[in-house]
Order: sequence, then C-alpha cells, then structure tokens
Amino acid sequence: MSAIFNFQSLLTVILLLICTCAYLRAMTQSLLDKNKTGFLGIFWKCARIGERKSPYVAVCCVVMAFSILFSE
Repeated sequence: MSAIFNFQSLLTVILLLICTCAYLRAMTQSLLDKNKTGFLGIFWKCARIGERKSPYVAVCCVVMAFSILFSE
C-alpha cells in the first residue's frame, strides 16, 4: 500500500522528512536557506520545525519506532 493511503506510513514519511531537513540544515545551512519560498520552501519549513520543536519531534520518532516495531 502506498504511503499516501496508509496513515501510519504517511506520518513516518513526514517525520523522516522533518528529521532529514533539520540534519541537512545543520550540516549545510546555505543549501536550505536560499530557498525560503516556493516549492523548495517546504524543505526549509520542515527544517525549521525540526529545529524549533526538536523535543517533540524526537518523542514522535520514538513513539513511531515503537509502534512500527511492536504492531502487527
């Protein structure tokens, strides 16, 4: 089943996108900072969410990992 139609897979993809963008921005800031608007601005916004809400994102990642490991 596609990640779009499965809610748990969609949340996993969104969490991975947020974590990846935050990591990329920490390593190379100029890569995401030059694209703050438009379609590529989504990645900059995900990086900002990952930076500002990092404790909440970390908790969501742990909860998602346990749900994937211990679900059917």
